[in-house]
Amino acid sequence: MFSFIVNKKDNRARVCSFVSLHGIVETPCFMPVATSASVKLLTSEEVFSMGLKAIILNAYHLYIKPGTKIIIDSGGIHNFMKWNGLALTDSGGFQMFSLPGSQENEEGISLRVPETGAQHYFTPEKMIEIEEKIGADVMMCLDYCPKIWDNLQELKISVQRTVDWAKKCKSAHSTENQQLWGIIQGGIDISLRQQCIERLEEIEFPGYGIGGLSIGEPWSKTLEIIDLVSKSIPENKVRYLMGMGMPDQVVEACEMGIDFFDCAMPTRIARNGTTLGWNGKFNIKAAACKDENGPLDPECNCFVCKTYSRAYLRHLFNAHEMLGMRLNSYHNLYFMSELMKKIRSSIKQGKFQEFKKDFLNKYQQKE
Repeated sequence: MFSFIVNKKDNRARVCSFVSLHGIVETPCFMPVATSASVKLLTSEEVFSMGLKAIILNAYHLYIKPGTKIIIDSGGIHNFMKWNGLALTDSGGFQMFSLPGSQENEEGISLRVPETGAQHYFTPEKMIEIEEKIGADVMMCLDYCPKIWDNLQELKISVQRTVDWAKKCKSAHSTENQQLWGIIQGGIDISLRQQCIERLEEIEFPGYGIGGLSIGEPWSKTLEIIDLVSKSIPENKVRYLMGMGMPDQVVEACEMGIDFFDCAMPTRIARNGTTLGWNGKFNIKAAACKDENGPLDPECNCFVCKTYSRAYLRHLFNAHEMLGMRLNSYHNLYFMSELMKKIRSSIKQGKFQEFKKDFLNKYQQKE
């Protein structure tokens, strides 16, 4: 039902196949964020057809709206949103911790839903029940997200509760057609990260998310932790870098053997007018684009670049037309899909280092 195969390696960078009931996903893989069963402004068919075969959803948000009964009555999340690829649910712990007034203890998280005012209490067992009802292929354990990255006591609590909750999630997991992955916490403390990995390995999971990064720590520290954790996760298990997926981040992390990425930024910045390109990102609303009749990126083959000009998209944004946000979102996700294809191809050819150097030289030239 599930399998994970390492097909090719170029030093530590690797191409793998993850097989589920909903097909084969070749990694390294970028997952668009479909928090509430929607990749903003795009249809499921559009996302899948551009070569993105996996998405991430948020179990907490789906539980609140529309509720698990509606999803179950629709035949599960795949049929509900007409998604034909791999679906992964995050528990939504990060979002729950971020809500004003949320409180946590050893057993779970208590919070008041802002939209309704209703009080809820989420335990690891409750989250697994919710995720199983949603019906995604892969479920993430409920973890404890540290509020700050440089407080040792907070990081120790994060590791302890993450491991304790992972045990409870594993015990509560009852479905055979859904895989459960653990999450590694520990901030930028190397010993805590190592401790978390070792304790989660005692529980045994087929895949691991690397959580608790990109919350204010220096990028050099982020890379150091990704490097350490990736080396420590067994070769036959999935390595998933959670919440990080801008182009240059992806390329650097792939060098360390990361398999899965997710990030809302490519579509979020698209809605604000930032366009991704092979020579770096730029703002389509800039005056320089006013008279440019060429495509967003001359090296891109997406339908937006084949059809519309920079001048037209700039006009749409300045006229506050939603079509501008939609077209830019499509282009940015297509760019991410093509980036992953190029990464996989370079690894297969044993030329990843050459690709990385060339890509970063061009992409970061404006920064």
